[in-house]
Amino acid sequence: MGKKRIYLNAFEMNCVGHQSPGLWTHPEDRSHQYKDSEYWIELAKILEKGRFDAVFLADVLGTYDVYNGSRDAAVRNGTQSPVNDPLLVVPLMSAVTKHLGFGVTASVSHEHPYTFARRISTLDHLTKGRVGWNIVTSYLKSAAVNMGLDDQVNHDERYDIANEYLEVCYKLWEGSWEDDAVKVDKENGIFADPEKVHDINHEGKYFKVPGAHLTEPSPQRTPVLFQAGASTKGRAFAAKNAELVFIGSPTLNAAKTTVEKIRNDAIKVGRDPKELKILTLVTPVVGRTEEEAWEKYEDYKRHISYEGALALFGGWTGVDLSGLDPDSTLEYIENDAIRSTLENYTKIDPDRQWTIREIAHSIGIGGMGTAMVGSPEQVADLLELWVDEAGVDGFNLAYAVAPGTFKDFVELVVPVLQERGRVPIDYEGTSLRDNLFGKGDQLPSHHPGKKHHRSLVTV
Repeated sequence: MGKKRIYLNAFEMNCVGHQSPGLWTHPEDRSHQYKDSEYWIELAKILEKGRFDAVFLADVLGTYDVYNGSRDAAVRNGTQSPVNDPLLVVPLMSAVTKHLGFGVTASVSHEHPYTFARRISTLDHLTKGRVGWNIVTSYLKSAAVNMGLDDQVNHDERYDIANEYLEVCYKLWEGSWEDDAVKVDKENGIFADPEKVHDINHEGKYFKVPGAHLTEPSPQRTPVLFQAGASTKGRAFAAKNAELVFIGSPTLNAAKTTVEKIRNDAIKVGRDPKELKILTLVTPVVGRTEEEAWEKYEDYKRHISYEGALALFGGWTGVDLSGLDPDSTLEYIENDAIRSTLENYTKIDPDRQWTIREIAHSIGIGGMGTAMVGSPEQVADLLELWVDEAGVDGFNLAYAVAPGTFKDFVELVVPVLQERGRVPIDYEGTSLRDNLFGKGDQLPSHHPGKKHHRSLVTV
């Protein structure tokens, strides 16, 4: 048997300075051009040249306003603020590529499933089956109050909403239109057979959707399902539904623990744990030599924004670290933000205690994940180590400087991984799902979403 394949996603966001706060000030960084179509077109070409499986577009619908009780630090430091819609750049990138996939983040908390299902089906049509959906429940209180709520919905109930939201989407994508509903019969003037288009008649606790899907079936019907929650409730949701799971782990031990929990949860619900492809977040800093790589890293460190890093941390965890001694250690506090992020720095890895200063520096180049610094061979070695020892299937690669980090990785590291048999030379699938799993464009028959397919629904 050959070596385990490594999956590669580029981790991006329609904003300035996504995961490395302050690095937008570096003279080589162009992430401030996120508003320009040329930025996204160039990025797509780079990633497809490097045989990336997908570009994963993160998103938030609020501002990071926990640090010092204000959004000022986030705005001042360009910490995921301002931020634009992630879905609208996908047609730009898909028009200049043939194989690159697109994972788009959209929240179940702040958009109705009826309209959202149409948007995703539209993108899947336009990209010829290359769309994935990163299912999030939204952790920022600032998003909730701006959507008209008095407060953030509590953590566990957000996942109850997500389960019903996904059920509605499954019914629309899989069950509303039969496979042969669309005829395009010009001779008889029949575009689609109305007898083969069905209402879904959904009436639940959170949503009422009686009618039919607005869009004819797309190549994948249901997009590839991405999920990033690593809390107990989040893992249970992922174990049932997800095809790709994203984690952010600052150490290998933390990643290994999280991977084991996710795979065990999959076994509990009767799924093959290998069906879930788990990707962890890393930021590669690559030089042609080890010395050159560390020179880059030290150069990047001079641009880290301490305040911006803690603004990000505050939004992720709901914990305000302003005014505290930078050399004090962090303790776990449970709240309704991203519990797994706080656990990563306080509970998962018993061999590591983090000071606030260390957290800020870690986030400064690498965000929720970790930086990997070295020559092409050394970075490839580290990636293989995490795959073999932590059990991850691949990586969400964030940038220190954009698009330079991705260019360096494509030119220097990907050829090494291909030579080692870890990354395929060519794309092989007909869609994003087929490229990832090699088993066709649509959900496998045993996936819970597939039970809503019209051919399997008892009428």
